[in-house]
Amino acid sequence: MKKDISFLPVEGVRVVIARQLNELNQYDWKVYLINQNTVTITNVFVTSKGYGFQDDIKQETSTLRHYFTELKPGEYQGVESIAPEVFHLNNEYWVSYFIDGQIFDKKFIFVPDSITEQNLISINELGLEGILHE
Repeated sequence: MKKDISFLPVEGVRVVIARQLNELNQYDWKVYLINQNTVTITNVFVTSKGYGFQDDIKQETSTLRHYFTELKPGEYQGVESIAPEVFHLNNEYWVSYFIDGQIFDKKFIFVPDSITEQNLISINELGLEGILHE
């Protein structure tokens, strides 16, 4: 049972939505997972979905699932591309992983319209500008 599993707080794992200029001089947006821990995280599972409303009409994206065998200390992993057309939604990334046999689990939610020019910061690990969720 889930109630019998001990979930420790997630620390040192970040989700970033970053932008990069492409060959057409337009921005491509991508979601990244960064391991800022001093240990490797393993069996990394990321589930993503978008949901919310536009003009009082409920909207929901497909649920996508991604698996990565491991992410070493200081390493990052591209998860998926994200289109600006869904920035008005809640964009949720549910991240689960293991450290030394212990499971860690957290939802990272980018609330509607939080992915904006005003919220961009420099993401040193990526060498890009993006929105950091801790």
